[in-house]
Amino acid sequence: MSIHSYSKCWVHLIWGTHNREKIIAKDISKKLSKYFYDYAKEKKIYCKTLFINPDHVHMLIDLPINMTVEDTVHLLKGSSSNWINKNNFLNTKFAWSRGYGAFSVSESIMNKIFKYIQNQE
Repeated sequence: MSIHSYSKCWVHLIWGTHNREKIIAKDISKKLSKYFYDYAKEKKIYCKTLFINPDHVHMLIDLPINMTVEDTVHLLKGSSSNWINKNNFLNTKFAWSRGYGAFSVSESIMNKIFKYIQNQE
């Protein structure tokens, strides 16, 4: 990666729990949110906002110049499901569903998407 490269590529990511089961309780959601912010920062993925519903996640990120959408989602989903299972937050093995949604967001409507994610509840 060139130190002279720059990008601003907002992406709204959405993915769900396996079989869209509503199994992420509010107490787990709070811990998982912190985990996502910390993990994203560690991987140099800027997470502007996120919201975790009982059965799916919304996340607004600035896609790093050296990562694909697929790589980014794979990292986020894989590491978080491992973290949830390692910490025994659920009485069953946790898994995210296959696939995801990824939508590019122009700078001009980024604040609208930010508010949409923040107002999920």
